[in-house]
Amino acid sequence: MPMPEWYDALPPRDRSLSSRWGTEEFRAEIREWCEGIVGPVTSMTQQKLRGWATVWRVETADGVWYAKQNCPGQQIELPLMAALARLVPDRVVPVRAVGDGLLITPDQGDVFYQTAGDDLENWVRLAREAALLQRELVPHHAQLLALGMTELRPEAAVDYLSARIEQYAALAPDDPRRLAPDVAARLRAHLPAVRRWAEQVTGLGLPTTLNHNDLHENNVFDVDGRLRFFDFGDALVTEPLGVLLIPLNILGEKLQADGDDARLWRVVDAALEVWSDLVSAAELRAALPAALQLGRLGRVESWVRCQPSLSDDELAQWGPVAATWLGTLDADPPVGRAP
Repeated sequence: MPMPEWYDALPPRDRSLSSRWGTEEFRAEIREWCEGIVGPVTSMTQQKLRGWATVWRVETADGVWYAKQNCPGQQIELPLMAALARLVPDRVVPVRAVGDGLLITPDQGDVFYQTAGDDLENWVRLAREAALLQRELVPHHAQLLALGMTELRPEAAVDYLSARIEQYAALAPDDPRRLAPDVAARLRAHLPAVRRWAEQVTGLGLPTTLNHNDLHENNVFDVDGRLRFFDFGDALVTEPLGVLLIPLNILGEKLQADGDDARLWRVVDAALEVWSDLVSAAELRAALPAALQLGRLGRVESWVRCQPSLSDDELAQWGPVAATWLGTLDADPPVGRAP
């Protein structure tokens, strides 16, 4: 009998952390933990409170820090950030401490969104630096998996998608996460196309590596001329090209650009060049639309992880998002045309 796959069932509801984040008890706990790391706290402000994470701005006499706790489904960020701080220290936000389900990092100033402006070359830089981060982590693939990271290889795309279609379609009609029957039928009919994408991307022979899975200009700092990435709660191990899905979606909307826009391809080529010693640029360009479509599965998985920790009100708001991402599998990629 075959062993069950990690995606064979949706994770159960678990509000063990998120239900506490607005309480005075949690505030006292996180303050005590932070003071044990960075000394007496002069001020604490909750900067973020979502069902999937809370972030606190912590001030001390020596500076400003940010303390974070993720929902159970995204706790992988803690050991991952600690590992990245060792493996690629110049490419990520430094980590002061990880422990007790908490992460604390020093203030890095304004995010790239605030400092970079709308210059296209800054998006080019973002894409290239993200690809270089991925490339530097290729030799550490086994270490990433040993941390407990989820690997979604292109070869598993059809099985993963098939499982998620049926799981979300089988939910009760009043469940906000439910995949509508007509969308489920449409996606089942689309599985042969997904199989072709997976075969094309697999055929490139690129190594699997870290995929930030939510890459945009609010998740990176420019520090002394070097980009430092953070917010890795959504991260997976995948083929490398799908990481461009989110930045290309965002930039395409900003520029009102279609899939043939030379400005988007300028950003793409900056990332593809990092891999062009392994596969020709022409082959990478040809396979990119398929890789971007498979990248949508990473966004599905991100919401699969987050949904169990949402309150009823949050579930009403955010519950449909995984099904919405599933429903985009037959939409056009942000650049090119998927075969």
